[in-house]
Amino acid sequence: MSYASQMASYREMEIHAASPEKLVCIVFEQLVINLERARIAMERKDIELRVVSLNRSRGIVTELLTTLDLEKGGPVADQLAALYEFMLYELVDIGRRGDTVTMKKLVNIATLLRDGFLGAAQQLAAQRLKTA
Repeated sequence: MSYASQMASYREMEIHAASPEKLVCIVFEQLVINLERARIAMERKDIELRVVSLNRSRGIVTELLTTLDLEKGGPVADQLAALYEFMLYELVDIGRRGDTVTMKKLVNIATLLRDGFLGAAQQLAAQRLKTA
C-alpha cells in the first residue's frame, strides 16, 4: 500500500470517527488548503490548478452554507450565511479576474474561521471531559 493510499485510509477513518464539531474543523482545514492552493496557482499562472482549487473551494463554502441550521443558529447562523455568500461571490469574481489581493483576504477569513471553530471544538471537548 502506498503512502498516499495509507494517508487517504487514515483520513477516511478519522472522518468516520469524528464528532460533528470536529467535522466542521476538517471542512475548514480543507477550505484553507484549497484557497491557499488557488492563491499559489494564481501567482504561478497555473490555470489548471487554479480552476480545480477554486471549484473545490466554492464547493466547500456551498456545503457550509447549505448545512447551516438557521433556526437553531439564530443571529450567528445568519451572520455566517452572509459571510459564506460573500465568499462565494468573491470566489466567482476571483475566478474571472485572478485577483490575488482578494484571494489573500479570503485565505485570511477562512483561516480565522477555522481557528475559531477549532478553539470552540477544543472547549467543547474539555467541557465534556469535566462532566464525564
